[in-house]
Amino acid sequence: MAVIKPFKALRPHNEYAVQVASRPYDVLNSEEARKEAAGNLLSFLHVTKSEIDLPDDIDVHSEAVYQKATENLQHLIDKKILFQDDQACYYIYELAWKGRTQTGLVCVSSVEDYFNGVIKKHEHTRPEKEQDRINHIRTTRAQTGNVFLACKDSIELNNVFEHQKKHHNADYSFGADDGVTHTIWVVNNLSTIDVITNLFKEKIGFTYIADGHHRAASAARVSKDFSDSEDAQYFLTTIFPANQLAILDYNRIAKDLNSLSDDEFLQKLNGDFDVSKSDTAVRPESLHQFGMYLNNQWYQLTAKEGSYQTDPIGVLDVTILQGNILSKLLNIGDPRTDNRVDFVGGIRGLAELEKRVNEGEAKVAFSLYPVSIQQLFDIADSGSVMPPKSTWFEPKLRDGLLTHLI
Repeated sequence: MAVIKPFKALRPHNEYAVQVASRPYDVLNSEEARKEAAGNLLSFLHVTKSEIDLPDDIDVHSEAVYQKATENLQHLIDKKILFQDDQACYYIYELAWKGRTQTGLVCVSSVEDYFNGVIKKHEHTRPEKEQDRINHIRTTRAQTGNVFLACKDSIELNNVFEHQKKHHNADYSFGADDGVTHTIWVVNNLSTIDVITNLFKEKIGFTYIADGHHRAASAARVSKDFSDSEDAQYFLTTIFPANQLAILDYNRIAKDLNSLSDDEFLQKLNGDFDVSKSDTAVRPESLHQFGMYLNNQWYQLTAKEGSYQTDPIGVLDVTILQGNILSKLLNIGDPRTDNRVDFVGGIRGLAELEKRVNEGEAKVAFSLYPVSIQQLFDIADSGSVMPPKSTWFEPKLRDGLLTHLI
């Protein structure tokens, strides 16, 4: 069963929360982070992307960057922008965006659960990305990046959320510049803490990494460096029951047709797909249906029965697209390394696909039906790994609101 604990969060005083809270470090490059933090000395980007306070040509993986992160974090503490709770607490975190809300539990999860498979993964990690966060954690002695976990639906956990919202005032509530409202309740009642801990211990068997495989892997590896620290044997997570989550589509563009003409490409598609023109942009409404934008024209593609495998990986639309179009027709073998393919998060909309093609950045674009949370569970349960860029979760948690010190 899942082992979680409350923790003493390092967090901003209420009046500074809006300024401190920042987008996750891995959704911004250095230039974007500099622009976003410009004029805001309290932005947590000064900790998570500390190269923004150093010369533009600095190696972002240099020791100077991690030392600057430590210096900036200590500055926020010394100036009493951030403080640490005296008591170990749980934290309920609600995100509201575009008419829907999702609520999760912020806690620390056991590193041992990560190693023994109680926390399930569905992606490979890249060593250089792991090493970056390892160095950041080692130097700052802080887990600043939250790992986004999912669990199977739990009526009891949802009831805890609703009771806390109904009977307690929120400790933070603010709207961010991207339209997401962030609301957090501190759970410091000992009996409620025990209820939550025991709920996971007795009834919630597994958790699943939805977003943050590199943050989780880094925290797990760092735990061995601080074997004498109990804090280091746990890492910062927010756990959302499945019914709270929505996964957005993660679409593809290809830069050329592998020397095929438009007509030749369309003809070859007929082998594995039913192809029809559409007068409007195609947002797939069911599994195995795809939209395609080529030469100012949208098409609807439906995968023919027998053109794909029915195992947890083979049945994914990203697998069908990769196997039957990108690899088979366009000779794009490994989407992780082939620069002829790129990925467009569904939050950007279908207009972004049209724009990329119309401006010549790509020759053809594909819209996909989102992976379901059940598909993610099935793949993780089978011990398999999803193709790259399969899921896009939105909205995203903000860094800086709740940090775990080790």
